Parts: sequence; C-alpha cells; structure tokens
Amino acid sequence: MKNIIIIFLFTISTKITLACQCPLTNLNEKEIAKYEIIFKGSIKSIKLNTTKSEAIFTVSELYKGVIAQDFKLFFDDKDPCKLQLRVGEEWIIYANYHQVDNAKLDYCSRSRYYIKNINEDFFTETTGISYDEEIRYLQSNLGLHKLLKDNPNKTENRNIIPNTNQLIITLLFSIIGVIGFYVIVNKLFKKYK
Repeated sequence: MKNIIIIFLFTISTKITLACQCPLTNLNEKEIAKYEIIFKGSIKSIKLNTTKSEAIFTVSELYKGVIAQDFKLFFDDKDPCKLQLRVGEEWIIYANYHQVDNAKLDYCSRSRYYIKNINEDFFTETTGISYDEEIRYLQSNLGLHKLLKDNPNKTENRNIIPNTNQLIITLLFSIIGVIGFYVIVNKLFKKYK
C-alpha cells in the first residue's frame, strides 16, 4: 500500500512539474510563419477576468500583421501556465488573431519581455538569442510595418443607441418606406384585376 501511494504521488508531481514546459524552438522563417501578429510594445493596462482577462498593449514596432497602436490581447488568468504580465513592461509578442481587432496570448508562443539585466534573462538561456538580437532579427527579416490609424467604427461601437433626432429620422423614413411599398403594391394589384 505504501508503494502505491509513493507511485501515485510521484506521478502527480511529475505531471504538475512538466505541465508548463513548451518545446524549444529556433527563431527562423518556419517559426515566424506560425504567428499572424508579431510586434514590440509595452503594456498599457490589464483587466483581470478569470478566463477572459485582457491586456492592452501600446505597439511601438509592428513586424507582422495589421493592428492599431493600442492592441488588445486576451489571456486566461486562471491558467497555471500563464505569462506574468505587468503594466509598463516591454514585450515582443507572437500571437494569432482571436477576432479582427484582438488576439489570444499563448503560453508556449515565443512571446517574451525585456529584462534589463542580461544575466537574469532566462529567455536568452532557453531560446539561445537575446532580446536585442531578436529585435534586430525581426527588423531585418520582416521589416517595420505601419500601424492602423484608430478607427472610430470599431465593433464595440455598433450597439450604441441612437439619439432622439436619429430615432425620429429613422422612424419617418421607415413610415415613408412602408407607405411607398403599400402604394406600389396596390397599383400593381389594380392593374391585374
């Protein structure tokens, strides 16, 4: 019985320790092709909401994708393998679109943040390339792309209730349209009688 308990605890502890490990990848064209969005930016704000948390990034350099300067990334705050995001940190983000104007952040992506002390940069140890070398690689191989201008016609603005004047104009045109349709249909039926 004691052996079974030891084996059970060993199995559980192994699963827990190996749960957050990702395969090591090299920075090359094949790796870059996995991602639709690649940019460098700093975290403007974070809103925690369990599985639908969001971080707003201010993008300073866009290497791949079509995004605006302020870009929203969703992440799962309950995930034990989440990336630790803090307001003000500078990151290189590798992500894929979640919707037209936002993306989902994946723990096993190449995303990394800037660590001032090179000796403490564990990303350099695991990826084999420093933050600055990665920036230079992205700039030389992908180039810098223009950011979208802020679009006031965002999807979140589509459910705004019209003001009183807009409502009256919409109702008047609707009534005129219904009356016009009624008149046209009546004339057509009178012709065929």
